[in-house]
Amino acid sequence: MDMERNPGVKEICDMKMVEGKEIPIFFAVDDGYCPFLAVALQSLTDNASEENIYCIRVLYTDISAENQRELLQYEKSNVRITFDNLSSHIEKIEDKLYTRDYYSKTTYFRLFIPNLYPQYDKALYLDSDIVILDDIAKLYHTALGDALVGAAPDDVIRHNEAFREYAEKVVGVADYRGYFNAGILLMNLHELRRFRFEEKFLDSLEKIRFTVAQDQDYLNRLCRGRVKMFGRVWNRMPIPDAGIRSEDVKLVHYNLAFKPWHFENILYQDVFWRYARRTKYFDKIQKIREEYTETERFRDNQRHEMLIHMAKMEADGAAVRFAL
Repeated sequence: MDMERNPGVKEICDMKMVEGKEIPIFFAVDDGYCPFLAVALQSLTDNASEENIYCIRVLYTDISAENQRELLQYEKSNVRITFDNLSSHIEKIEDKLYTRDYYSKTTYFRLFIPNLYPQYDKALYLDSDIVILDDIAKLYHTALGDALVGAAPDDVIRHNEAFREYAEKVVGVADYRGYFNAGILLMNLHELRRFRFEEKFLDSLEKIRFTVAQDQDYLNRLCRGRVKMFGRVWNRMPIPDAGIRSEDVKLVHYNLAFKPWHFENILYQDVFWRYARRTKYFDKIQKIREEYTETERFRDNQRHEMLIHMAKMEADGAAVRFAL
């Protein structure tokens, strides 16, 4: 059935990739996040150039057939969507992958892309809580050289002293301004394989347990010194910043608790709802917002405060260890 839908694009997306018009893009979601992936896909396809071929792979262990059918409606003549079940791969190491709060083990899937997809030398990984406002191919074509990843500085880290100290003292980046957000990644898969990234990550799991940003912390730790920083306009978080004009923003990332489907008065919420209204999940997303309780909102705010507390405790502990 897949071959009948779009055979030409399928063949290009499955073969060995060469630099050119093919843009490999990865997402990782479960059933609960499919409505928001639909919003991301709506914005991606609306801003896609007809000159490119967009090869979208959705990594999952739990997506219903109904949700897959709904999301496949975003395929176009130059957009191919495939669903890759990682259950068998994750089962082998599931006991090593730890999570907290609302995170699921899908957050780790991006770390396995280099070895699972040897046909690609370069790819984008995108979180699903985003809206894309420009052709994502422009970001893909950023030159990486021998950098392992391309990414944007993390605004949440930049705006909080406890997180800044955590990035430097616990994660080990030389300067907190070089700590990046892993929700929007341009991955140099060829170099990551040469670096033996997955092997080093699994080895790190046995020795280090990051409690604040988990997979993002491992990425920052392992890739330090080999990161190509790109502009925050390609990973704009809903945090006020006079240094960035709204008209320059290329991608909005509603990370952490900055969810317009949970809270009111989120920066750039109008952009999210503009695209959400055009999806078949709009009514469901509205219902999620309407049914989200004040208790749940309070819990989200408390989680953020606890995260700051954890970062401070970890940083203080590291400082004591270094002093001994």
